[in-house]
Amino acid sequence: MRFGLHFGIFVPMKNFLFLFLAFFCALINAQNIKTIQLIPVGSKTAVPIARLGSALELTFDDLDADNKEYQYKIEHMTYDWKPSNLQSNQYINGFEQNYIIDISNSFNTLQSYSHYKLRIPNQNTTITKSGNYLLSILDEYDEVVFTRRFVLYEDITTVGVNVIRSRDIKTIETQQTVQFIVNHENLFINNPSQEIKIQLLQNSIWETAVTNLTPLFIRNNQLVYNHTLKTNFWGGNEYFNFDNKYIRNTNVNIAKTERRDLFHNYLYTNVERNGKPYTYFPDINGQFTIRTLDAEDEATEADYAMMHFSLEAYSPYDKDVYVYGAFNNFQLNEENKMTYNDDESIYEASILLKQGFYNYTYVTVDANGKIDPTEINGSFFQTENVYNAIIYYRPFGGLFDRVVGVGLGYFDQNR
Repeated sequence: MRFGLHFGIFVPMKNFLFLFLAFFCALINAQNIKTIQLIPVGSKTAVPIARLGSALELTFDDLDADNKEYQYKIEHMTYDWKPSNLQSNQYINGFEQNYIIDISNSFNTLQSYSHYKLRIPNQNTTITKSGNYLLSILDEYDEVVFTRRFVLYEDITTVGVNVIRSRDIKTIETQQTVQFIVNHENLFINNPSQEIKIQLLQNSIWETAVTNLTPLFIRNNQLVYNHTLKTNFWGGNEYFNFDNKYIRNTNVNIAKTERRDLFHNYLYTNVERNGKPYTYFPDINGQFTIRTLDAEDEATEADYAMMHFSLEAYSPYDKDVYVYGAFNNFQLNEENKMTYNDDESIYEASILLKQGFYNYTYVTVDANGKIDPTEINGSFFQTENVYNAIIYYRPFGGLFDRVVGVGLGYFDQNR
């Protein structure tokens, strides 16, 4: 007996049911995975960019709390995030895919969860090449539960980054210009326009990265990228934030707390900032950090709270509105999509998050999926942002894109 279609081909019922079950389980797993962080060990930054040979640590929680057998898989990528031509044994000593064995259970929390931790390198996996990498977490059916990007670099070049106010009169109040210089005394570059590729990141968001840049000037052992338009970014606005490290009481920007089956924290209603003057307040550029004052071990004793977000809007936008931040990897999904409350004239969203300090903002999304972070928040040249210039090198005949340098720059409004 044949039943169903799979890529246009009839498949037996038992195979169809297996495929459906695998897809359903993967979907459920993805929905129950929370608090994914991939950061360099011992670093103060949450951006997963690290020197080759140093360690990164991945942590995440599974709210099913049933100690699943997750595996990790590491793939080498090109500078533009396509699979590279390298085989796994050319960039890894050991195994490219293996089980995550560091698992612990939550303790004394209303929301039960299993906490997973993976450190790279480890006794089974050591990465030997610099470049872009895609880390995938797989379930027992070998279905991808989630992925994260990271970059490993070599200290071969030095990269100086300078961030200034836009020089274009049309965007002088709203944009920032990133300029940088690559010094390569220890690296012979024959044709910089062909052999060097660039990724320029604002606040570690890959979706808005600027690439396809060529140097304006080529000097002795130096490449100069002093563009005035191609490397412009919208300044945006400072992120909103909240801190619920003490989950039972009101805290920074939390108006009300209730305990039901879980804790519910209600944030003060935010207002649209587009058209209003810029106001400086420190942020961590969209990132988050887990912390709690209710226990000692934040990994397994920090609880989860249903965070209630609200945004004042006297009439609904003609676009979708989302809560946006590193807490979900700057992605769009149903959980962080807001709904409009006609009675209160506000947008609302409720998102389950682990205790900690969080940055977040609001974005609009049009019918074509284009994200606009400025429609609600405005854009100001004064906004404090952090930029990474990642330098990729592939000589003529080379097999892969090496990362030969990383530069870091901050905007300073006093310049």
